[in-house]
Amino acid sequence: MRDNPLVLHVLGARPNFVKAAPVVRALEELGVRQGIVHTGQHYDALMSDVFFADLGLPEPIANLGVGSGSHARQTAALLTGLEDVVLEHRPDLVVVYGDVNSTLAAILVCAKLHVPTAHVEAGLRSFDREMPEEVNRVVTDSLADILLVTSPDGLSHLANEGVAASRAHLVGNPMIDSLFSALPKLDPAPLKARLGLPERYAVATLHRPANVDDPESARELVEAVLAVGEQVPVVVPLHPRGRQRLAEAGLVTGDGLTIIDPLGYVDFLSLVRGAALVVTDSGGVQEETTMLGVPCLTVRPNTERPVTITHGTNRLVTPATLPAAASKALADGAATPSGELPPLWDGKAGPRIARVIEAWLRGDNLSPAAQGTPPATHS
Repeated sequence: MRDNPLVLHVLGARPNFVKAAPVVRALEELGVRQGIVHTGQHYDALMSDVFFADLGLPEPIANLGVGSGSHARQTAALLTGLEDVVLEHRPDLVVVYGDVNSTLAAILVCAKLHVPTAHVEAGLRSFDREMPEEVNRVVTDSLADILLVTSPDGLSHLANEGVAASRAHLVGNPMIDSLFSALPKLDPAPLKARLGLPERYAVATLHRPANVDDPESARELVEAVLAVGEQVPVVVPLHPRGRQRLAEAGLVTGDGLTIIDPLGYVDFLSLVRGAALVVTDSGGVQEETTMLGVPCLTVRPNTERPVTITHGTNRLVTPATLPAAASKALADGAATPSGELPPLWDGKAGPRIARVIEAWLRGDNLSPAAQGTPPATHS
């Protein structure tokens, strides 16, 4: 290990930036040399640049600008681009986040080049191999040297896959750190005024391939969202991915529905904070609504974040059951998390992760318990 080791963070999509920001800040406070590689998987300025500004992230040392494309084409571009970056900068550790294609590509490049890696958000499982993200999760966790786990069920999943307990550290959820930091700035009033929204409205975020890629699935989803729009005005910030398909299926601005461009981090969470209901197929939004106490209906058959159901405000629905579930949620009013929030969702995950990384860089065999986190025991 060099006297002044380098840590590179590979970020590819909006949720990665949110998770990385507390880690980058905490490592900076510990004096660790680091840099950000922005793969450009989300290529629109509103999909990435504004997140850097909102979250206070430093300028990336490299921006690969890979853009959109099929999984194979995008991953291939990421593999070649990231290999060049790793060979140029020779990092001592590469940190990857979440489950996007950038995460998979980085872990593969580093495994081939024998560069150590850490995975933030390790151990999440939907047990649905038809989800591209699930494949990315399993491969990433099998190759990463340090597994940074956000919830206790993740430890059990890793143990069941034969992962040594010494590799896993229960550290909490850095996405919640970012949310805590942003709370004083989350004001829905300016956005409501700009969009002409009434006091009561819903927000929908839809982008999963299983929901938008197949024309029939997209049509069923759109019909369900339109039915929700008959009960309450729905605002839909739409990613470039799937926008045309959903428009072809009838998801266009009209009575009860407002389609807008993607929002920055603070604006989006402000909109969510003021909502009476959120409809989503996103993983991160399930967590954010749990913390904000906003009823959330997730249009998926499963979730890799079950704690948002057992501890939070989230429910799984199908397009067929969505309108009735929305009616009930609107009638019930504001949601509250069920009992205590998930363990270590306390806004201090970033420093915990930074301590694990710093100890590893020093070559210390520091146990999770010695770092002030619960031991990574498996059940």
